[in-house]
Amino acid sequence: MAQDDWRIRIELPDEEGARGLLDRLGLRQTDAEDLAEELREHRLAVSQDDDTVFVYAASGMQAEQASRIVEQELQEASLTPIRLVTERWLREDERWDDEPAQPDAEEELLERGYAPWEVRVETETLAEAHDLAEQLRAEGYDVSRTFTYVIAGTTTRAEAVDLAQRIHGQVEPGGGLVYEVQPRNPFAVFGGLGT
Repeated sequence: MAQDDWRIRIELPDEEGARGLLDRLGLRQTDAEDLAEELREHRLAVSQDDDTVFVYAASGMQAEQASRIVEQELQEASLTPIRLVTERWLREDERWDDEPAQPDAEEELLERGYAPWEVRVETETLAEAHDLAEQLRAEGYDVSRTFTYVIAGTTTRAEAVDLAQRIHGQVEPGGGLVYEVQPRNPFAVFGGLGT
């Protein structure tokens, strides 16, 4: 993953509180304790704008670690921030955002080992299903075959649509569960009882 820009925004009730926090972090005049040293070791940039202090980090994990340090320093200084949030720089929008990143549903399914999109085909015969499944496996698709049903997983909807057009299948969202169609009459195996 590419390096992102993160920051912690600490809004304090007044400018004096912001200066006091900077002092505690050892970034102004005083030499701070071990936690402030930890901030310096990570080479995090810190700035102040009136009553707000910003601590900049190169990754979400680094921002999380720095946030714990800041929270402890605030507690020890008996400072209660009006707002303490972790923000991520959105390059496309050219702005800071404090909303948690929403995982891409397709990426999340892939990480869990499931295809986000599936192409389902019901063939006329068992032999056709077997041949189609083997052909799709040879093309690199993950394939599941049950009797005359063939299901091929794809990573994108566009790929699923292309495959479905080629093999005359139906595109459906994928996931962890596959539902099979049940016979309309559950008692059919008993000779048609309970119609």
